[in-house]
Formats: sequence, C-alpha cells, structure tokens
Amino acid sequence: MIVQACINGARPRDFHPALPLTARAMASDAAACVAAGAAELHIHPRGGDGRESLAAVDATVLAVRGACPGTLIGVSTGAWIENDVARTREAIAGWRELPDYASVNLSEADAPAVMELLRQRGVGIEAGLATTIDAERFVALAGHSRVLRILIEIDMQDLAAALAEAHAIAAVLERAEVRRPILLHGADATVWPFVELARRKRWSTRVGLEDGKTLADGRTAKDNAEIVAAAVAVFRGAPVG
Repeated sequence: MIVQACINGARPRDFHPALPLTARAMASDAAACVAAGAAELHIHPRGGDGRESLAAVDATVLAVRGACPGTLIGVSTGAWIENDVARTREAIAGWRELPDYASVNLSEADAPAVMELLRQRGVGIEAGLATTIDAERFVALAGHSRVLRILIEIDMQDLAAALAEAHAIAAVLERAEVRRPILLHGADATVWPFVELARRKRWSTRVGLEDGKTLADGRTAKDNAEIVAAAVAVFRGAPVG
C-alpha cells in the first residue's frame, strides 16, 4: 500500500495557484510531496508553452529525479497529449531519461502497441482501467500479467455509480486471476471516498491536483503536499473528514 502523488495532470493553469507546470516547479513540488509521505510520483511533463508534451519527459524526469533521488517516477502516455499515434510512439521511442513507469489507458485504441513499446524500452507499465470494458480488454491481452500494477481509475462523479464500477472492474480482474498490485483513485468528488476504500481493501491510492484540489472536509488544499499528507494520515488510520 502506497500513496502516489499525481501533481498536475491535464489541469489548466488557473485550476489552482500551486499547480506545477515547469520542470523546475514539478521538481520542487515533487520533493515536498515526498517529504509529506508520497512513496511515488505521477507527472504530466509540460513544454515551454505549458501544454502537456511527451517530448518534455527527458527534462522533467531529470529534474524530478535530481530533487527526489530514489523515488519512482511515472508519466502519462495519454493519447490526447500528442493527439497522433505516430508522434506518441516516436516520442516514447526517443526518451533518453527514462521514467520508472508510465500509465497506459486501456480505453485508447493504441494501448497494446504503447505497452509493448514501453516493455521494449524497459519502462514499467501502469495499466489504466476506467471501465469494465477496459478491464475485459486488458485481461484478454497476451502477457497482461507483465505490468507493474493496475490502476482502477474512475472519473464518474456519482459516488454510488463510481463505487459500483470500481468493484466491477476488480471482479473482472479476480475472475481472470490477475495478481498484480492495484492502485485505486477517484477524481474530484470521489477522491476521498476512494482513498478510504483503498485503505480498507489494502490497495494503493494516489492524490494530488491532477485528481482534485480539495481536502476531505471540502476545503481547498494549499498545495499537493497538503493533499498527500492528508491521504497518508488516512492510510495510517486517521478517519476521513
């Protein structure tokens, strides 16, 4: 069980004053999150224009690794980042400063090819499952067990529906006898209920400005480190809210 910090994601600049958008800001923010108890980091590198970019992975991973030596660093491979299959593959193939792992969304058409490319490069894979359809696709893939972990990542905002989907995905994995670590996370309204569910299930979780900016009591957090510290407290047994 770990708490991973997801420090920025695809959030726009005005989402939160402390949203880190440059490699230097991400490195500083990541160090604060690790100090607050984050065991790993999930980052969406940005180019000079502030937009997400797979070409910015080298500079960002180098900066964050320098600030957080020994901490595992992951990045996104979301299809929307480059918005082109060939550019996505070319960028990943060209990485020189390799992240420790990368997340791949099974909802995306090119996911199997991206996963294979990451394996060839020696980068761990977080298989992102947002629906039972994603889960069924994942378990049908040859070599699906060769991933670092499974992400059950639900963006539904109705809590009852989100919980039902998360449990349904877990059931698909159980039926297929998938024995990989699970990291569960929600978004916005479901972040803290899912942190608590992860604790009860003894799964990992992630928190940070990518997934939401509020604490369990509804207050806007000061920064990523405050969110991480709150999630770590839950994992250590403190109640939510």
